[in-house]
Amino acid sequence: MACTTAPTSERSLSARCVTALAASAIAILNVLLSSMVKRRWPERAGLLIGIYLAALSVGGILSSLISVPLYRSSDGSVRLALGLWAALLTPVLRNWRTPTVGSSLVLTVSTESLAVLAATLAAREHAHWLLFVAIAPFMLGLGFYAFVIARFDPRQLGVGRGDHWITGGALAISTLAAGKITAGAKTLAMLESASGTFRSVSLGLWALTMLWLPVLLLAEALRPRPGYDVRRWSTVFPVGMYAACSFAVGQAAHASAITSFARAWVWVALVVWLIVFAAMLRGGVHVLGGKHPPVDPPHIDALARSRHSAV
Repeated sequence: MACTTAPTSERSLSARCVTALAASAIAILNVLLSSMVKRRWPERAGLLIGIYLAALSVGGILSSLISVPLYRSSDGSVRLALGLWAALLTPVLRNWRTPTVGSSLVLTVSTESLAVLAATLAAREHAHWLLFVAIAPFMLGLGFYAFVIARFDPRQLGVGRGDHWITGGALAISTLAAGKITAGAKTLAMLESASGTFRSVSLGLWALTMLWLPVLLLAEALRPRPGYDVRRWSTVFPVGMYAACSFAVGQAAHASAITSFARAWVWVALVVWLIVFAAMLRGGVHVLGGKHPPVDPPHIDALARSRHSAV
């Protein structure tokens, strides 16, 4: 309604409408999708959530390009996103199921993405209030991570088709948020008394994030999962996030070793993206040619049972 009545230019009017729609979509999909899919289609949950996460990766790139211009012309879209997210959180938790899987950590990812967005905009727009806003979803996201990981089925590390990597990726985006908040506080000359604490938190989270990396790599080595699965895009996101969070923490903490790791790891992330993208193209050609990939009924049954069981 506000989009049709606000006294503004045509350009600003369009920006407000797009921002409102984008914020609504982010809030609804990031928070509700995982629980809704697991409840209605437990046997296809991994596939459907994998498709969503692949789209989310593309959307993340686009949002990085347009977030600042939209913020400048929308006058408060971050508040709208936060409000919608908060309103939709209750039904998500009401329909929560255990044991959790990698895709369950989208709850953390969506929350921490708000912290990253707010901290980034705070530094670029010199909006001091946004830095305080960023701290709330950052802390809440860490709480969600502890909540989900405490109920995580460790067998998913061996049988997951790609989304098990979000165990490290969710912590990596939390680390990215911490690094952005630390850098934003320095840029805006805010919270100087707590700057050392933010720096320590960033380094501590980075260390915890790195502890997941050898575990995930070892799981891949011990239980190879060749062949394309759409949930492999859920692997691309965490691998890339390892580089992104390392860049942020290395810059915020002036840790050259962490920055050097990020510069090397970004090439690993690129290779993983290329491999998954090539596998996707190959699978698409097979589908168009009438050659459908084989179905693995035992795996589907095991996945369905794991989602229906309760702790």
